[in-house]
Amino acid sequence: MRFLLDDEQREFARSLDGMLTAAGTPAAVRAWAAGDATPGRALWSRLAEAGVLALAVPERHDGLGPLPLELAVAFTELGRHAVPGPLVETVAAAALLDRLDDSGGSGSSGSGVEEAAAAWLPQIASGKAVVSLCVPAACGPYALDADAADAVLVVEGDTLRLAETAGPVQPSADPARRLARPLGGTVLARGPEVGAAAAHAAEVAALATAAQSLGLGRALLDRTVEYVKQRTQFGVAIGSFQAVKHRLADTLIALEFARPLLHSAALALAEGAAHASAEIAAAKVTAGEAAYAAARTALQLHGAVGYTEELDLALWIRKARPLRDAWGTPAACRARVLAP
Repeated sequence: MRFLLDDEQREFARSLDGMLTAAGTPAAVRAWAAGDATPGRALWSRLAEAGVLALAVPERHDGLGPLPLELAVAFTELGRHAVPGPLVETVAAAALLDRLDDSGGSGSSGSGVEEAAAAWLPQIASGKAVVSLCVPAACGPYALDADAADAVLVVEGDTLRLAETAGPVQPSADPARRLARPLGGTVLARGPEVGAAAAHAAEVAALATAAQSLGLGRALLDRTVEYVKQRTQFGVAIGSFQAVKHRLADTLIALEFARPLLHSAALALAEGAAHASAEIAAAKVTAGEAAYAAARTALQLHGAVGYTEELDLALWIRKARPLRDAWGTPAACRARVLAP
């Protein structure tokens, strides 16, 4: 089976690429890392105007979705341009609230979820709300960008709460990924349906993170290809060396192998297929490892200049490993793929 995007989806990707190229995301990334969310929030609003966030929100709450394949297309471009902020967590939070709201407050979830869904989902779709999500069983005890988010949802076992505040920001391999432990808060729902909805949200997060990794890897490869055409050694461009060509070819093959896995996983999620979880895990580990390999290749072939913080390339390189491990480490994803 061939997994090819249609003309509309490809045009959507091109429009996002053009918009983000013109926006100059490196400045927004550096500002976000320094604790200034203003440029990032402005970019967030532009993405919402393009319909990106509405893809995760159902129509009954002013959204367009859920549309997993289009979401994967969009997040590939977000990864390509290293857009900062808890975008993955926001769409995962939307998936969580949608799934619980769709149950109509059955069981012991109560009306708190219905009120939260009515309050937050339209704001997510319009880009007015930045929401982070913490599911310790899937992503550890820290919430991404809790200090910049308008709301932080936390799932612990069968309990969903809206955090009251967050602890201090912790050091991260990627300075633009600001991690903090959510504290306190109001219980919105309790019951087994909370755990099921959280598992679904984690799968949406894993899919979006895989897409980000794929886009990140392609950006690293493209920048490296351009650099090896310009850097010379022994009077010739290093890109003409056979060893360099082979390294770049291996990187490209790994990324291209991940692309159909990502699209297949998105289709499986959209159809509610029983094997969707395994497909998402396969896409996540493959895209994450490919992006991490692309980062190592970029660092090696750029030489000493690749280590400098002043070079924009560093903003991309430092994202590769955190994305590889976020919402499912390689070991965890492989275990899901191999599970009976």
